Amino acid sequence: MTEEAMVAGAKAIKSKIKVALIERDMTQVELSNLLNENQQVVNRAIAGDPTPKSLSIRKRIYKILDIK
Repeated sequence: MTEEAMVAGAKAIKSKIKVALIERDMTQVELSNLLNENQQVVNRAIAGDPTPKSLSIRKRIYKILDIK
């Protein structure tokens, strides 16, 4: 995967999550609390970090925010 494709994918992930948070009138702090995760770790996951932990957190975020 090219660097450009990775950046575009990360932006798409971040936008999708941010919109879902706004629609639910929820902050990242509230989301972090629901996930029982550190705010910085959740922020990295939202930003599209490719590590296994971030992938796992994103899956949980998608479930909480009902993102398909």
